[in-house]
Amino acid sequence: MAKYDREEVLGFHKGGKVGVRLPKPLKTKDDLCLAYTPGVAHAVKEIAANPNAIYDVTAKSNLVAVVSDGTAILGLGDLGAAASIPVMEGKAVLFKAFGDVDAWPVPLACCRQDGADKGRTDPERVIAAVKALAPQYGGVNLEDIASPACFEIEDRLDAELDIPVFHDDQWGTAVITLAGVLNFAKLAGKTLGELKVVMNGAGAAGIRICDMLKAAGVVDVTMCDTKGTIRRDRTDLNPFKARHAVETAAKTLREALAGADVFIGVSAANVLSGADVKTMADFPAIFAMANPDPEVRPEEVSDALSGRRYVMVTGRSDYPNQINNVLGFPYLFRGALDVRATTINTEMKVAAAHALAELAQKPVTDDVKALYPGENLEFGTGYIIPKPFDRRLFVAVSHAVAAAAIKTGVARAAVDLDEYRRELERRNAVR
Repeated sequence: MAKYDREEVLGFHKGGKVGVRLPKPLKTKDDLCLAYTPGVAHAVKEIAANPNAIYDVTAKSNLVAVVSDGTAILGLGDLGAAASIPVMEGKAVLFKAFGDVDAWPVPLACCRQDGADKGRTDPERVIAAVKALAPQYGGVNLEDIASPACFEIEDRLDAELDIPVFHDDQWGTAVITLAGVLNFAKLAGKTLGELKVVMNGAGAAGIRICDMLKAAGVVDVTMCDTKGTIRRDRTDLNPFKARHAVETAAKTLREALAGADVFIGVSAANVLSGADVKTMADFPAIFAMANPDPEVRPEEVSDALSGRRYVMVTGRSDYPNQINNVLGFPYLFRGALDVRATTINTEMKVAAAHALAELAQKPVTDDVKALYPGENLEFGTGYIIPKPFDRRLFVAVSHAVAAAAIKTGVARAAVDLDEYRRELERRNAVR
């Protein structure tokens, strides 16, 4: 894995990673009069008379707010709103580079309980702040907000705003994980309903992965947290965990894992051993996604399962089958924005996962192969998830999301899907 020293990273970040690009010229007196006074008054009056005109005469139709209170920063923990800015800028860069979506960092201070500088998130303060700034944006990407506040914040904002609200820490990993599980099921010759799945980690990502799997057709899921399996006889479960509690005799992760087809970890390093994965089904899939160190190292799995077929998935770029959220959020918002969707619903997320899975089954183009020399990019146990630099994602996933939005009635723009695909292909060719 490449190492990047402190000075190199700080040098790259000097001056920030985002700025303002002017899509219209401002070189003459007429340009100035059109952009500002007196001409701008016409645009103001147009919005006042017809609120939907805001999508036509402002940047709203392609602008996303990347919002964080800094309580759960990228595996680093609660370091505050100001410290979250480099990550939020980075997210904005990924939005633009991959999805051609303009995005802007929105770090929120003064959003802790009792207005304190530190402590737990106050959902009401975050909700009020986002609702106050929402008129400018076509969508809101929530980021690095600690659980369980993140659940209420997303649910409330999604219900109370008429634009898509998406917490990537909850749903991004879930969408990509579902894509991987879909392709594992195909390789295993099983339906989703036939899979036995065991999960470790019941925070924001874990809960939403479980939600996504069940929405797509998985039936048998046993979740575990630091106290063991999430069973119906436990009295210490919050409402989010309680929704997924099961009747089981297994008390520990290791006991639950016996005979499982799929292990999904969004927890901590080294909670499993090679001996543990040996107890799984004959052809297992291990999604060990803790970063930077997975729940069980791929080398240990390889030694333990020598001679057996298996799928190994991590969150790292130095191993095959990386779960990387950049495969999801740029295109989920691209499709949602292009049809002016009011939300990113479950059907849109599942559609994105299916599009990702189907793309991984197709032959990889030469330009993608050139970026990953020495890797076998043919659909199989070592390649079940597309690579982030596969430009076909822009068309395939965005189109699937838009189609699902239209089908489920949350799209406000009338869009011909065949023409939309052609438009995506044209845009992709010039990016």
